[in-house]
Amino acid sequence: MKIHEYQAKDLLRRFDVPVPDGGSAFTVEEAVEVARRLPGPVWVVKAQIHAGGRGKGGGVKLARSVDDVREQASKILGMTLVTHQTGSGGRLVKRLLVEEGCRIAKEYYFAVIIDRETRRPVVMASSEGGMEIEEVAARSPEKILKEQVDPAVGLVPFQSRRLAFSLGMRGKLVHKAAKVFGKLYNAFMKLDCSLLEINPLVATEDDDIVLLDAKLNFDDNALFRHKDILELRDMDEEDRAEIEASGYGLSYIKLDGTIGCMVNGAGLAMSTMDIIKLHGGEPANFLDVGGGANKDQVKAAFKIITHDPNVKAILVNIFGGIMRCDVIAEGIVAAVREVGLSVPLVVRLEGTNVDIGKTILAESGLDLIAADGMRDAAEKVVAAAGGAGGVR
Repeated sequence: MKIHEYQAKDLLRRFDVPVPDGGSAFTVEEAVEVARRLPGPVWVVKAQIHAGGRGKGGGVKLARSVDDVREQASKILGMTLVTHQTGSGGRLVKRLLVEEGCRIAKEYYFAVIIDRETRRPVVMASSEGGMEIEEVAARSPEKILKEQVDPAVGLVPFQSRRLAFSLGMRGKLVHKAAKVFGKLYNAFMKLDCSLLEINPLVATEDDDIVLLDAKLNFDDNALFRHKDILELRDMDEEDRAEIEASGYGLSYIKLDGTIGCMVNGAGLAMSTMDIIKLHGGEPANFLDVGGGANKDQVKAAFKIITHDPNVKAILVNIFGGIMRCDVIAEGIVAAVREVGLSVPLVVRLEGTNVDIGKTILAESGLDLIAADGMRDAAEKVVAAAGGAGGVR
């Protein structure tokens, strides 16, 4: 789950980390009210969407008077902000963050993530703050510093000091930065984050450390421990189909291709998308119905796929272990009869009750294409979608 920058900063204040004073606004007048209670003489007006690159897209502006805040808020609020993370359609800006300005001496990058190889938290930092970390990694990988953390011990002070020294900090700034790094790591763990990213974290002209930006993503599986965080969820920033899928306990992610996929198991779903691409097609979604889906969940999954106007063909690829093939077949039949079928449907079933499942499909009278094996399924669905290169 993602939240907005102003929400992330509110959470981080609980951990006594230095963030600029400011407030959120849903209208131009609210933005002006926030600016009036801040000292100035410089304010920052920021669009609040779940995407990076807002500054490059025109969603972050400096203002040097309250009237200027009004003007910038009027321009940003209600705009469709397009960044490298939003796609060409962009995102409608419905919220703003208005903050006090900061006298920046140097910008840094700081993040805490989970390293999947070591299965431990890793703290990352770079002297190239304010830039996209992917660009830094490609151009100057040596400038990305890492500290692996033993979760049983936590980020120890000498690791924080070593990071600060390696970033080029000196004097009392090292001590201040090390304390902030420790508090940020503590926040990452206490809040069950999957990502904590501060870009930029800045050293001011007064030798203080301030978090000018903050991004927090959370482990969905841990949200039952954080009802207050769950209340911060902004449905307007999420894909409607993904929201509907989550209500049925389905794992769905919208993609840009033309081949709809319904699969059981995340590993098989990834393999299915890979083999579709290998044969020249492009998946329209990731959809894992899980190992124990029932007929209603299968029907819901099928509806979600068919409601995507970009889908030109559908592949159902099921290996029946815990999930039974006859349940999948019953769900497919029920869904097609309820919503209709306007695109080719390729079905590959293997595993528990596969013969019963195939019989149910064969006797249903549905116009579908049976497949034997992954390669056969991929070849048939790519051809049905219009052949290799069939993307919108």
